[in-house]
Amino acid sequence: MALIRSWLDSANDAGCPFPLNNLPYGVFSVAGDMPRCGAAIGDMIVDLAECETRGLLDAGGTFARPQLNDFMALGRARWDKVRARLTDLLAEGSAGDVPLVPMADATLHLPIQVTEYTDFYASRNHAFNVGVLFRGPENALPPQWTHMPIGYNGRASSVVVSGTPVRRPMGQVKGESGPEWVPCRRLDLELELGAIVGQPSQMGSRVSVDGAEDMIFGYVLLNDWSARDIQAWEYQPLGPFQSKAFATTISPWIVTQAALEPFRCKGAERANPLLPHLQESRPGLYDLAVGWSMNGQVMCRTNYNVMYYSSAQQLAHHSSSGCPMRVGDLLGSGTISGPSPDQVGALLEMTEGGKTPITVAGRARIFIEDGDEVTLFATAQGDGYQIGFGPCTGTVLPAQP
Repeated sequence: MALIRSWLDSANDAGCPFPLNNLPYGVFSVAGDMPRCGAAIGDMIVDLAECETRGLLDAGGTFARPQLNDFMALGRARWDKVRARLTDLLAEGSAGDVPLVPMADATLHLPIQVTEYTDFYASRNHAFNVGVLFRGPENALPPQWTHMPIGYNGRASSVVVSGTPVRRPMGQVKGESGPEWVPCRRLDLELELGAIVGQPSQMGSRVSVDGAEDMIFGYVLLNDWSARDIQAWEYQPLGPFQSKAFATTISPWIVTQAALEPFRCKGAERANPLLPHLQESRPGLYDLAVGWSMNGQVMCRTNYNVMYYSSAQQLAHHSSSGCPMRVGDLLGSGTISGPSPDQVGALLEMTEGGKTPITVAGRARIFIEDGDEVTLFATAQGDGYQIGFGPCTGTVLPAQP
């Protein structure tokens, strides 16, 4: 697909993350007024609440609310209709009478009320690398890993929008003579994509992979901040708890499935056939270049298409027991890691569990220090345009003893 040209010149620049082909949704405010829904276009934000007030589009009044949950609940037919109408309003040759707010003047907020948060473990490279550190290469992958998505239920209450500072957690870790209560010494990031569930399922029912595709509203970048020393002491037998509960950062703009559709592609090669409830009728991943930086230095570049399971497969598996999914559920993809050391999405892998220092700004480093700024980024490259997410950034504050 080629660039869809807009009358807004900034949206036609080949390096702009928000061309008319994208139109991601978010929540913004200006000068302390009430947060409301908007769509990014070029260097501006379409005030969707004002669009509804003027009768330019119809979303049932949901765009005046400080989260996108109510709009998502309207369903895919309404999503498609609003996207088509916005495209017409912003396309080159249209009247151009659309309420716009300069992005530089706006404050961006959490785009949804996160109902539930589940994080998965879907990169074979990441799962193998971490497994080698803890169990050796012979037992790196758990026996069920290539048969089903593995995940854990995280904390919706600590999901924050990009730019929100993240405080280093205190926690219980293993000491030489017993457990100790200390600030986390091995703070890490995880480069992930987050899927936003826009339609519910009923308790006791199951969702197919194709049905799950229809339920996903869009995607955000997601940093699953991780306290590795706390995690190492607590994770057996029930998995991560406090080591993951203190913060999860997401990007402010939700990139829709429609915007990513031209980039749909296959993922990693299968080691074995999947059971029927996980089989898909079409590829479920995207050709999406992703990476992360620390203090402005790019540390990793890889691609989302290295993943073994898609978000739709994860959602389908989540519902397979009859678990009800709700509007506003957030599903983390798991760490996105490629096959080489410069393609890994976590310091745990990059430093081989802290044994191999990396260099940041000329200084040897192991894990994240106070004052460090970590930024995730992602781009899908089209013909004369790109689909971007905006930054997913967090700066680490000292622990509060």
